[in-house]
Amino acid sequence: MDISIVIPALNESQKIARDVEMAAMFLDSNNFKGEIIVVDDGSTDGTCEVAKSIKAPPGITLKVIRNKHHRGKGYAVRAGMKETSVEYVMFADSGYCVPYGNALLGLEMLKDGSCEIAHGSRKLIESRLQKDQPWRRRVSSKLFKWLIKKLLQIPADLTDTQCGFKIYKGDVARELYSRCISDGFMFDIEIILRAQKQGYRIKEFPIEWTCDLDSRLSLTRTPWHVISELRAIKRTLSDDSTQNMGE
Repeated sequence: MDISIVIPALNESQKIARDVEMAAMFLDSNNFKGEIIVVDDGSTDGTCEVAKSIKAPPGITLKVIRNKHHRGKGYAVRAGMKETSVEYVMFADSGYCVPYGNALLGLEMLKDGSCEIAHGSRKLIESRLQKDQPWRRRVSSKLFKWLIKKLLQIPADLTDTQCGFKIYKGDVARELYSRCISDGFMFDIEIILRAQKQGYRIKEFPIEWTCDLDSRLSLTRTPWHVISELRAIKRTLSDDSTQNMGE
């Protein structure tokens, strides 16, 4: 099986070595052929140099892409997805919050035809939280979930849209990300909405998760930016639908 693992990173020089090493160990221990693609989104702390210094096991390719300027997580993941060419692709947040072995269940769902996209979810009953979010993050997460369902009609059965551990059939990922316009954290929402329009099935699988208190996303610090980005996504998809109807 061929798998590409995309890891977006911003100022993660203290974490990126472990991220790459764990991803490589996952691929190697399961006899997967594949590649690890680190996308450094304009870091200023040497993240790119640390990533390039890591030696991958035989049969596993390590690519490091560096954006000269910080553009946002959505842009970084999109840049990594464009570099893939294999059967299955995934992205995983830096910080090793989710052990890579959790991906096996998601990959099995893709292989048996249950879905085209598999999302790790921290909210499923079977999931195990080693360290939960602080209460303020939990509250803001619930408010965000309410907002996206109210504003964008995200399906109720998607319990954890922002979890940074998602797996796709390769051709599906490349199609969706080639159309994505969101550079920031809301790219997950845009990809879900575009997948719905294309009729792709999304299913969730349980994960083990440890909260990274160094997370860059803060819905409480930037609520108006989040709302603005969600509205821009809604307008873009609405314009796309209108254009398609006119063709």
